[in-house]
Amino acid sequence: MTVTLADVATRARVSPATVSRVLNGNYPVAATTRERVLRAVDELDYVLNGPASSLAAATSDLVGILVNDIADPFFGIMAGAAQTAIGEGASGRAGGEKLAVVCNTGGSAERELTYLTLLQRQRAAAVVLTGGALEDPDHIAAMSAKLTKLSDTGTAVVLCGRPPVPGGSVTATLTFDNRGGGQRLTEHLITLGHRRIGYIAGPEERTTTRHRLEGHRAALTAAGIHEDQEHITVHASYERRSGYDATLELLRRDPGLTAIAAANDTVALGACAALRDRGLRIPEDVSVAGFDDLPFSVDAAPALTTVRLPLHEAGVRAGRLAMGKEAPPPGGTATIGAELMARASTAPPKGR
Repeated sequence: MTVTLADVATRARVSPATVSRVLNGNYPVAATTRERVLRAVDELDYVLNGPASSLAAATSDLVGILVNDIADPFFGIMAGAAQTAIGEGASGRAGGEKLAVVCNTGGSAERELTYLTLLQRQRAAAVVLTGGALEDPDHIAAMSAKLTKLSDTGTAVVLCGRPPVPGGSVTATLTFDNRGGGQRLTEHLITLGHRRIGYIAGPEERTTTRHRLEGHRAALTAAGIHEDQEHITVHASYERRSGYDATLELLRRDPGLTAIAAANDTVALGACAALRDRGLRIPEDVSVAGFDDLPFSVDAAPALTTVRLPLHEAGVRAGRLAMGKEAPPPGGTATIGAELMARASTAPPKGR
């Protein structure tokens, strides 16, 4: 049943006019009253009709693109490509122009849900969620419920670079082959002759981290490498400094490592810096590999071996799916392949 402004007023013990003043922000209201009204809005999950909407069920011209960190090229490339695709072919309001807004969550589960709630209240035409998901049962359940409510009010929901979520609320899911990419990267190192391979994984609670690590370990198992992998695996954030610190920790644990596989290219650059500061050469002493094939990877010195994910292409496709310019894939989910890019930062270990 649709929640009305009168329902919010009853829950907050105020008049409908007061609720309207709080939501529109056009009249001074006591702080305690305002807080009571907003709490009632959250508890009832009230959706405010956008000012441009004449029908209660109509969506607005707003499209939300959620990213973990807009400063990270991984997210910036996808968000920019999606935004371009959302606006393609439009010529002003009459031509279906949409306002695409990038929402930076900072990796916070709470901020992710908050942005989705705000987009729901504005009756967003579409929402695109990019990057890996948080592996927490409570958050997954909350996300599933929130996406269902968005879908029920007419919002198209597209996941880009994420695994599917429970329920049938998502218009389309574009997921990256992180397991396959991780496996191919480690197979490349093994083929070169490496057996002592340190691994810098991402944050433990992220799906991307788990899938890439699973691929890495599958390659080791298939090659008969059964050393204690936990000992030479360090979890860190997807940042350069984290790669630097994690590499020093790996070298402390096993000074004889001949290769390091990093969670992403940014982390790999940090690993390279740490190795150089320890007087080690790349790849003569230690090979280094990353993941994603971000624009700077080919210009690193030496050029970085990595796994290419077609981030721009995925973003374009997500934007087109969000606007109904492309039909959803069969079953609603498509897996986007990952390609090994072998470059100068990897070579056979010394003595081979």
